[in-house]
Amino acid sequence: MNDLHQGVAKAVRHFWKTRGLQSKRQGVSGDDRDRGARTAVTGGKQMDGFVSLIRDIILDTGIEPTSIFFTRQLELPGYYRPEKKWDLLVVENNMLLVAMEFKSQVGPSFGNNHNNRTEEAIGNAQDIWTAFREGAFSASQRPWLGYLVLLEETEKSTSPVSVREPHFPVLPEFLDASYAQRYAILLDKLVRERMYDSACFLTSKRIPGKRGQYSEPTANLNFQQFIASLVGRLTAYRRIG
Repeated sequence: MNDLHQGVAKAVRHFWKTRGLQSKRQGVSGDDRDRGARTAVTGGKQMDGFVSLIRDIILDTGIEPTSIFFTRQLELPGYYRPEKKWDLLVVENNMLLVAMEFKSQVGPSFGNNHNNRTEEAIGNAQDIWTAFREGAFSASQRPWLGYLVLLEETEKSTSPVSVREPHFPVLPEFLDASYAQRYAILLDKLVRERMYDSACFLTSKRIPGKRGQYSEPTANLNFQQFIASLVGRLTAYRRIG
């Protein structure tokens, strides 16, 4: 457990350091913070610490290094589109075992980005499972799908957010829920609906995060449980194989 904590702390430090470098290269300051946030999020490197950590964990289960894809050959066929690029794949013996997404969000604009993340997560899951049903992955057993989110913890992301109900009431769990709570609700429902096998939700404040500090706001979305689900699936595969 302590090793996992240290690994996540290292990945969080990498996130904030890389994000800062990306923003600095773009010359972001003051009024340009929102543009800088988008630049950093789309930079694609700030979550590499998590990718590296989970790759090492997967290797410990006995999966061959050549079966883990995290820098290239990340495309999988879809049903509603030709292909979709994931963040980490495990493909062994021509079978898809694991597909993972690593997402982050920083302020100041949480609303639109949260909605985009929600639509993206649901759409990607629907696309891959329909492709799986239609035999797109040859003889693969049901793959393990994982989704990890790191959210900047600020007053704006943790304060209640109003909703608009011009015609019908929203579901009660969304009333006065902050953006952080909305993420937790989203990830919990994605797992409950079996759209993803497991999900992890982490938050981190900007300054303490540079020292590796982070929080796990929701017990059933913690990193240890996320990894236990992944390792359990791969261990079972190795035992049967």
